[in-house]
Amino acid sequence: MKVSVLGYGTVGKGVCDMIERTPGLELGPVLVLHSERSESFMITDIDEILKDSTVGAVVEAIGGESPAGSFAERTLKAGKHFVTSNKAMVADRGIELSALARSTGKAFLFSAACGGGIPFLHNLSVARKSDDILSMSGILNGTTNYVLDMMQSKGVPLDTALSQARRLGYAEADPSADISGLDSYRKIILACAVAYGIQPEGYKDIEGIAGFTQQDAEVISRRGAEVRLIASGGLNGDGSVYAFVEPRVFFDGMERAVRKNFNSVSYTGRNSGLITYSGQGAGRYPTASAVLRDLTGIEEGTLYMLPAECVRRPAVNDMEERYLVRCEASQKDRFITEEVWSEEGGTAVFVTGPMEVSRMHSLAAELRNSGQGIFFASLGD
Repeated sequence: MKVSVLGYGTVGKGVCDMIERTPGLELGPVLVLHSERSESFMITDIDEILKDSTVGAVVEAIGGESPAGSFAERTLKAGKHFVTSNKAMVADRGIELSALARSTGKAFLFSAACGGGIPFLHNLSVARKSDDILSMSGILNGTTNYVLDMMQSKGVPLDTALSQARRLGYAEADPSADISGLDSYRKIILACAVAYGIQPEGYKDIEGIAGFTQQDAEVISRRGAEVRLIASGGLNGDGSVYAFVEPRVFFDGMERAVRKNFNSVSYTGRNSGLITYSGQGAGRYPTASAVLRDLTGIEEGTLYMLPAECVRRPAVNDMEERYLVRCEASQKDRFITEEVWSEEGGTAVFVTGPMEVSRMHSLAAELRNSGQGIFFASLGD
């Protein structure tokens, strides 16, 4: 099968390299921006790919929602398989593109959009056929995990750790989606779509690590714990789904062993129990390996990841957690406090009683909107 690639950046180059080394695959024209054209196999007009009857599949490695979304639609309408690692585009248009793919009999696959080289979405799409997926959670962003690791193990401030992540290639030039938790949220809602045929709509209950300080790290360290950014999704008893992202304090557990830019994600099946995947969550060849997994899967008959009846519905995040909160001492009475860790200089650090996830996120937003700082994290093992 001849495969064209859209984009020749970090991931695109890795995909091209692996295609040339994979039996049964042949590299077709590669789409680049006008200023980037430097090789004979590069083109600047996607119509050359769409009109080429010898190209059977297209891999998108441009990133972003536009023009990737329109390229996906045009590719499928042209009767070619489409594979992508673009979680933003799939979160925005994946359901519609999957339906279009089914109508044309072509593939729409996106294993690399969640977890990089970790075969999480791929195996989740297989597992749902023979098991009931009860819940999913994990560390799904290598940038934030690297920053948190450096802050807690090396005492490095957030901005410095983020600069180091950029130099090492772990962070994008604009890491705002990583730091805010949006990148992790997009990945967990895609996992919900694959596992349940329900993709949570809208963007709520997303807390990243921008509010985490060295002082927070020191207070938590004195208690023998560490923080990780965790994306959670699963099925409620009434058939609705939940999905949210927030820091979590771990006194124990396997998450504490996940260092640097690594990812670790689990699902719990009714029959299988807990299944965990760990590995490189980003990078040229880990991500490219997931793309190649989809390409070889097409030749084996795998065309879709989303169930045919996949729909968007609001997430229902009414489960309860206990939280560690740091805020102005004058605001402590807004919470039901179980234990105070410290209170000095007008700042209080305390543990709340059980409260709904959505309520905690709403309270934090209210405080920030009034100009006050806050950090919160759910309490793990």
